[in-house]
Amino acid sequence: MNQAEDIKNAVAVLNKGGVILYPTDTVWGIGCDATNPEAVAKVYQIKHRDDSKAMICLVDSDARLQRYVRDVPNVAWDLLDLATKPTTVILGNAVNLAPNLIAEDGSIAMRITKEPFSKELCFRFQKALVSTSANISGEPAAANYADISQEIIDAVDYVCWSRRQEHKPHTPSSIIKLGIDGEVEIIRK
Repeated sequence: MNQAEDIKNAVAVLNKGGVILYPTDTVWGIGCDATNPEAVAKVYQIKHRDDSKAMICLVDSDARLQRYVRDVPNVAWDLLDLATKPTTVILGNAVNLAPNLIAEDGSIAMRITKEPFSKELCFRFQKALVSTSANISGEPAAANYADISQEIIDAVDYVCWSRRQEHKPHTPSSIIKLGIDGEVEIIRK
């Protein structure tokens, strides 16, 4: 199966409210339509995660990010432009997303992916994609496909073929929270 077919299959599952397992710009992720509350609930269930713990959303572009955050502060663009590794920003005033994905304070964690597979997947899907590590909550993140537990693989509706053979070190993204007063808090380096 080539990458285009893999992405087409993944998008078909996402459009039906399904959950996928896919390679990202960091670790392997569990993903779903970030605008679909039922799909988001499935991801929380698969991870055995309390739904009060927020998850990251992945998008393919600045323009798509702006569809989900009412006002993106200039400092966010600066941080994303200067980042030397995948960086997730937590921004306030989230809109157009599943309510069970938005934190109690109205914030959402967003990352613009530059990695070819996940970028093309987000582009073809045309919406924000949930991107949470492919593991049971509290267990180590799956850097490569070989690290993913069978329980997770069996729980999703589609497992992407692309990059399954890879065995490289991958680490989660940096996470930076931007406060309404312009303060910057580093959550994860």
